[in-house]
Amino acid sequence: MMNFSHYLIRSNQSVKEALIALNRLSADTLTLFVVDPEGKMTGTVTDGDIRRKLIDGICLNDPIYQAMNPDFYYLNEKEIDIEKVKIIKNKGIALLPVLSSDRRIIKVLNLKKKKSVLPLDAVIMAGGKGERLRPLTEKTPKPLLKVGEKCIIDYNIDNLLTHGIEHIYVTVNYLGEQLEKHFEQERDGIKIRCIKEPCFLGTIGSVKFIPSFCNDTVLIMNSDLFTNINLEDFYLHFQKNNADMAVAAIPYSISVPYGIFKLEEREIKGVLEKPTYNYYANSGIYLIKRKLLEMIPENTFYNATDFMEKLIAGGFRVIRFPLVGYWIDIGKPEDYRKAQDFAKHL
Repeated sequence: MMNFSHYLIRSNQSVKEALIALNRLSADTLTLFVVDPEGKMTGTVTDGDIRRKLIDGICLNDPIYQAMNPDFYYLNEKEIDIEKVKIIKNKGIALLPVLSSDRRIIKVLNLKKKKSVLPLDAVIMAGGKGERLRPLTEKTPKPLLKVGEKCIIDYNIDNLLTHGIEHIYVTVNYLGEQLEKHFEQERDGIKIRCIKEPCFLGTIGSVKFIPSFCNDTVLIMNSDLFTNINLEDFYLHFQKNNADMAVAAIPYSISVPYGIFKLEEREIKGVLEKPTYNYYANSGIYLIKRKLLEMIPENTFYNATDFMEKLIAGGFRVIRFPLVGYWIDIGKPEDYRKAQDFAKHL
């Protein structure tokens, strides 16, 4: 959790004290949050605000509330508006306070370091054996294989953290003790919790062993993906379409190098010359309403595609999200080499 105490100033402190505090932030974002004697936020102040008020005749010994901006952007702790976050970020605002219902600062988001603050729980599936990558995975679980300078799974963890996701689980099985050790230490103040599945339960079955979720939407993804998916856009797409489940989808084209006949039994009715067929493939990244996870059977080998088909059959709204950016499913040696080559250019 980000320590924001150095950004705070009391409303009855002087303009001079505010300038001293801003000077201490010289290598940081030059913004202070003004709080009243009860600790409630009343405004913001920057060096530009003070400079303009000094020109207007304010004195250095005057209270800082006379120079503050009382009209400021903030988020409500109980209702995080991601569309609002995106607008604020595009305005170039670096620091965004999150306030409680009585206007006390709960935390401060640094939008230079965080891409968003998504109200999601995340589960990364990391229990597979990675058999197609042997001998690399004989003594090392696939998620801990290095791509460039980092383990495969850490690229995904970092993407979750930069999108402000604070509740992260990793389900483990094969060589799971190595992953548990890997995540012993907090990352950016967030504890990554490893959950041991008792047996191999497919690509979604181990979700049933997560003790509890904090948010109404859960992100589930495979651990062996190398991708820069924009999770904020993914979440907004899910919300705007009132989906029960959203699947990040990869554009996939197949070009046939021959003329293809249009047939009616034996008769040729036409020829498609070297056609290209465009499809969308499953990326292994999903957003799901938390309450629907109760439909996953207990202690059963169960894949995400099984769950998807169950929802479709039950009349639930399952949508695709076209993934823009890079995506590599590191399943085979050639995929691993491709990811290694790609990482050199990041």
